[in-house]
Amino acid sequence: MTAAQTMRQLHDIETLRLERQARLDAAKTQEERNRLGQFATPTSLATDILAHVRDLLPETVSVRFLDPAFGTGSFYSALMRIFPSDRVALATGFEIDPHYGLEAQRIWKSTALDLRTTDFTRATRPELEEEKYNLIVCNPPYVRHHHIPTKEKHRLLELAHQSSGTQLNGLAGLYCYFMLLCHQWMMEDGLAAWLIPSEFLDVNYGRQIKHYLLDKVTLLRIHRFQAEDVQFNDATVSSVVVWFRNQQPNIDHVVDFTYGGSLSVPTATKQVAVSKLASSQKWTRIVAPKSKSIEKSSGSTSLNVTLGDLFHVKRGIATGANDFFILGKDQIVAYNLPWEFLTPILPSPRYLDTDEVLADEYGNPKLKQQLFLLNCRLPEQTVRVEQPALWQYLEIGKARSIHQRYLATHRTPWYAQESRPAAPLLCTYMGRQIPGRRRPFRFILNRTMATAPNVYLMLYPKPSLAVELTRNPQLLRSIWTALNQLPPQALISEGRVYGGGLHKIEPAELANAPIHEIEQLAPDMSRSLGKQLPLFSL
Repeated sequence: MTAAQTMRQLHDIETLRLERQARLDAAKTQEERNRLGQFATPTSLATDILAHVRDLLPETVSVRFLDPAFGTGSFYSALMRIFPSDRVALATGFEIDPHYGLEAQRIWKSTALDLRTTDFTRATRPELEEEKYNLIVCNPPYVRHHHIPTKEKHRLLELAHQSSGTQLNGLAGLYCYFMLLCHQWMMEDGLAAWLIPSEFLDVNYGRQIKHYLLDKVTLLRIHRFQAEDVQFNDATVSSVVVWFRNQQPNIDHVVDFTYGGSLSVPTATKQVAVSKLASSQKWTRIVAPKSKSIEKSSGSTSLNVTLGDLFHVKRGIATGANDFFILGKDQIVAYNLPWEFLTPILPSPRYLDTDEVLADEYGNPKLKQQLFLLNCRLPEQTVRVEQPALWQYLEIGKARSIHQRYLATHRTPWYAQESRPAAPLLCTYMGRQIPGRRRPFRFILNRTMATAPNVYLMLYPKPSLAVELTRNPQLLRSIWTALNQLPPQALISEGRVYGGGLHKIEPAELANAPIHEIEQLAPDMSRSLGKQLPLFSL
């Protein structure tokens, strides 16, 4: 068969594979595929990844290929089209789901592929060096930690540690385990390319993965796609591609960080020494989209102020069952619930059409939708005797097994809520940025006695600021106005981004956000607090 005929045959197989992939995906619900993390790699992306692999492998090296999450074979198809067939000495795949694996076996039956429809994490790893693989390419299942049963998680944690010497955080997703389990399947100097979610670059559970990439292997390159450039049509996840070799890193080694565009023509490139990476908590900052600088100019006299210097930042209340614990007035009347156990609570930001919430004569929000949080600390026996109406309502919750849910089992009694008094300022913890129309995070001025659910971050003034607010009540409005005028990148750079441009920020990240501009935007605060601000961080 000529080279042209071979390429035509591979093109026909790829066309068939895509048709079968679409049919197999359609046979499952989106919810099921989300839970199992089944998202096929697009042909163009798989091709780009293997093309870069070709540039990294010496031409004289025969390829021993492994894909531990094969699917229908996006990467294997790209391998066969990028590398001459006589250069591929071995190709092995694992696919746990026979729904895809059996069809993939039929698609690739004319090739030398060894495809095993079994769980890779339970496969026996090769003992001899010559039995291992010098090229591992994978888009592992993106299964979040809470979908991994506890017993299974313990098994995977132990296996990952045995394989790589790395002890993962229990919050790690399944893709982290796949990467570490593959360590003992790789030949010395072998090459790996992983298409994985970008969140590990910034989140706490990603620290162990970053340590692995810096200490156990030689990290070659990380390419981060733009958040708006979602790589999967059926999953809103922001992605990166990570390449590394199975060899100890040189102390002077530098890593290529690329961003945006395509793998071959990124929009931004930066080389970073591994020594610098080791001390960097958030790797997304290393190379990021160009934006207006949030740095102080060299001639500025601004203070090094962060939000955490001024406020304690807390997550809003997580009830574990909002539809049971958060009620409207009609429900409260219908169940005859006692008002002494009800606290006003703000609705979700999408139902809040104002950034300043005013209070009525009782301190409740002046909103069309007034909501209240059920919060009682009396023991069940006391409620049964003294509050029969409330007891009947709690019995409804028990019938729905709400008392057995995770958060409820960690509260005493199960219907008592976290202590979150009303905060004068709130920040939405997730959102999308639409240039000229919407900022990803909104700061809310709360003039009410209402607490907030966990879709908000609550900002409580630290003591010195609280004193100043008592002396100068207008200062709070100045701060609120200034916060809403901060450059979006000041907060975005501290948080994390997901597919489709969804930005999220956690309490510690918001507290760490620099607000150098506060001096210009809130001059009253500068004059009142300028000499005291450095004390806040002590």
